[in-house]
Amino acid sequence: MIQDLSQLYRGYIDCLNQQDWQRLGDFVDEGVVYNGRQVGLEGYRHMLEGDFLAIPDLRFVIEFLVVDEPKVASRLVFECTPIGLLFGLAVDGRCVKFSENVFYEIANGRIVQVWSIIDRAAIEAQIS
Repeated sequence: MIQDLSQLYRGYIDCLNQQDWQRLGDFVDEGVVYNGRQVGLEGYRHMLEGDFLAIPDLRFVIEFLVVDEPKVASRLVFECTPIGLLFGLAVDGRCVKFSENVFYEIANGRIVQVWSIIDRAAIEAQIS
């Protein structure tokens, strides 16, 4: 089953990178909770669409992936060029590199809970 969760997660990341929002429900539960707040599938999709609007060249790259059923932990790395603000920081078209440590709970083959921590300090250091 660990292999299944790894494949599920890699499929989810591929879905995000392709912005294939029609398939998002294949990976994310209707009642998904993000950082303690129930956002639901539509709210989660809206958040991701906003990320791609703010960061046109956004690409999710898995640096490492750990599976401890029913949980998945991943360190995602980004090298991108956001327009305007990013997490409240005036990046204004500069290329930045940062990471996200993110944890997921999977139930019935879908992500039901997400805990995400973005390395905002790395962005601040690059734009100061």
